[in-house]
Amino acid sequence: MIVGTAGHIDHGKTALVRALTGVDADRLAEEKTRGITIELGFAYADLGSGSVTGFVDVPGHERFVHTMLAGAGGIDLALLVVAADDGIMPQTREHLAILNLLGIHRGIVALTKADLAGPNRRAEVTAQIAALLAPTALAGAEVIPVSALTGEGIAALRAALSSEEAATAARSAAGQFRMAIDRSFTLKGAGTVMTGTVQTGQVAVGDQVTVSPSGLSGRVRAIHAQNRPAQVGLAGQRCAVNLSGEQISRESIHRGDVLGDPTLHAPTDRIDAQLHALPSEPKPLTTWFPARLHVGAVEVGARIVPLADALHPGAAGPVQLVLERPIAAVVGERFILRDVSARRTIGGGDFRDLRAPARRRRTPERLAVIAAQGHGEPSEALAALLELPPWFVDLDSFARDRALPAEAATRLAAGVATLSTGSATLALAQATLRGLDAGLDATLQDFHEQNPAMQGLGRERLRLALTPRLPKPGFDAFLAARARTGAVVAEGGFLRLPGHEAKLSPEDEALLARILPRLAGKDRFRPPRVRDFASEMGEDEGDVRRVLRMAARQGRIDQIRPDHFFLRSTTAEMVGIIADVQAAAPDGWVTAAAFRDRVQNGRKVAIEILDFFDRQGVTLRRGDLRRINPHRADMFAG
Repeated sequence: MIVGTAGHIDHGKTALVRALTGVDADRLAEEKTRGITIELGFAYADLGSGSVTGFVDVPGHERFVHTMLAGAGGIDLALLVVAADDGIMPQTREHLAILNLLGIHRGIVALTKADLAGPNRRAEVTAQIAALLAPTALAGAEVIPVSALTGEGIAALRAALSSEEAATAARSAAGQFRMAIDRSFTLKGAGTVMTGTVQTGQVAVGDQVTVSPSGLSGRVRAIHAQNRPAQVGLAGQRCAVNLSGEQISRESIHRGDVLGDPTLHAPTDRIDAQLHALPSEPKPLTTWFPARLHVGAVEVGARIVPLADALHPGAAGPVQLVLERPIAAVVGERFILRDVSARRTIGGGDFRDLRAPARRRRTPERLAVIAAQGHGEPSEALAALLELPPWFVDLDSFARDRALPAEAATRLAAGVATLSTGSATLALAQATLRGLDAGLDATLQDFHEQNPAMQGLGRERLRLALTPRLPKPGFDAFLAARARTGAVVAEGGFLRLPGHEAKLSPEDEALLARILPRLAGKDRFRPPRVRDFASEMGEDEGDVRRVLRMAARQGRIDQIRPDHFFLRSTTAEMVGIIADVQAAAPDGWVTAAAFRDRVQNGRKVAIEILDFFDRQGVTLRRGDLRRINPHRADMFAG
């Protein structure tokens, strides 16, 4: 269990920790001289339960609340300290508000300096504390009078903490490893060491890890968990991790960085969140309101953008946080916002979407997505998101942004329909996939009825016609799966239903049969134009062009220019010629002249052919030079 102290300056937090553990958590000379805690202090002790309890001693002075926040994010239980002689003070209220915003619902109140107060004063302050806690998550917390000077109540407090330690359930170690770094230092002979509370998962000696947001990689050399040497550090434990790596140094690690599994490295600087503004805020929060964001151990400048109306004091609502630099975060993580002068706490809440859009962020659809992201259970959040536009979720990003382990992602995938693109997995509701299937059939059937002579519908045109509109890789995976079952037939860039066969009328087929031989043979690279065919065959030029265009739609020939048609086999052959010329060129680029010489055609026609390949994406152009695009080289094959 990790216990975090909270309370006003000079109410005896550090002295109380020393009385409980025998450890002086003030580690800086300046702290001892001034008698106040400036930096986070740490102490560990077995309070009688057989387990090691960790204490995070935080500053109470308002100037050091940002340091207090660095230690508050990973605690299991709050030890709220109130001096019997002073009673409730400003930082008491602010620390309590912060604990409440962070969702900490377990706590004990230590009524310190009890030796300075008689029974009436103790009763009076105890009543004030109860009233203060009543509207918070710590309502009903036990109040124990103690004195670090005389030892009164220390045994009772130690027993209460020991009981809480025994009742503390171990955090699940199943998630991906994340540890918020609150300090780093160098040990002679060991190298760089960083400390923090393991938030999720576990880390073991020898593991490869990444420091976010910098992206530095390292290997774990040694671990101290709860102040003891260990081979593994678990979620909920305070750990010191000795890291080795080419770029790892004390200077390269900063408070607020996150040490984690390499797959989690995906910093963000724009986050949609749910924010609760404290009633003490003097005025509503409006667009671009400046603040300081505290999450984990990081502090960063932020701008608040309310996504509904202005957020009034005491109200809660969705906001977008635009950060001055990227941070490492996870969905559901609790955060605190303070004003830029660091004099007051504005409010706090939880992260909802780490990949927030800069545009159309206030639409009803976006607000619905933010609400769906608020479900605590990943399966419930995923199910809610799949019922909203765009009707699909990148399952890999969904799991990464929640630090879910691989087996959890597998369980999520088992309950939905999935499309694997190779680099990502898209999740859809089963009903959505059935609707997509039905839309595919209906769209193609309607197209075939209106265009019986056409081979099929273009792939991109079909993608844009269906709902949901999948990204291209996902749509390709969807079509590939349907083609494997025989539900659709892919021919080049066209899709058709299995029973559809594009046909010309007998008269048109007869005309085409007279034309096709003239497109083959030795003159295949310089075939006659449409008007030449019409003149030679005594046919109307419009009819000749219509028949050739219908054959082109069927994929039998290709229309290079308005009056120039080539056999599909000739088109594929010319792609091969370009590849041969490219392979023979010293610089790997093809000139129009070199291509012209190979096909023995005029320069104008050669350039028209190359322009056609440019438009199709088969060739990549740089000035007058070209080369084959390897991703589209087989477009005309077969």
